[in-house]
Amino acid sequence: MSVIFSSRGLRVPAPRPPERGAFISFEGGDGAGKSTQIAMLREHLVTERSVAEDLVLTTREPGGTALGAKLRNLLLHGEDVDARAEALLYAADRAHHMSTLVRPHLARGGLVLGDRFLDSSVAYQGAGRELERHEIASLSLWAVEGLLPHRTILLDLPSEALKQRRDPAQLDRLEQAGLEFHESVRKEFLELAAAEPERFAVIDGTQSREEIHAQILEVVAEVLELFDPTFEPQPAPSHRDEL
Repeated sequence: MSVIFSSRGLRVPAPRPPERGAFISFEGGDGAGKSTQIAMLREHLVTERSVAEDLVLTTREPGGTALGAKLRNLLLHGEDVDARAEALLYAADRAHHMSTLVRPHLARGGLVLGDRFLDSSVAYQGAGRELERHEIASLSLWAVEGLLPHRTILLDLPSEALKQRRDPAQLDRLEQAGLEFHESVRKEFLELAAAEPERFAVIDGTQSREEIHAQILEVVAEVLELFDPTFEPQPAPSHRDEL
């Protein structure tokens, strides 16, 4: 049978956390405060726990690499993109981001704090764009070879809050998508969290940033035990199955 007509489809790896380092992702709707909380957690680790700055990688999707920055500009500030093309562009960014930045950092025993990961694709492209959620999830898992964060922090915020937190003149293409779109995205995020309670921690994003930060420290405590700030970085493994 021609490969074009084969029903086998993508070979999606089994989801798993990394075996080295620690990986924490932050999810939530636009304006939820992810970047603020990532910065606060990094500052806490560096100043309060004396973690070497080069062992803590803060990054984002899309835009964590030079290629990602170009894709981010196209996706968020360019012309309208077909829903399937949009999903594929996000997957392309994620695959490149993982292979060139995230995996090498984890391989040396580092800590990764990520502003969005594959759950955003399932929520935004799966629910918001009304594509098949399982197809988006499979595509994303294929792009990252099955790698999942040890912990995912979901900052839950009412969709209406975006108007209060962002200047309308500064909204990107997704932020301008409308209330119904953002409500669908929020609902999907909460459903994802309910389906994986061992990975997700849902935090009320309407609280003060200090209250949110304190709760984040509680829910990531176990993951941070996997991360040894005194660890002497080793060369990255030559085989991907060592990650």
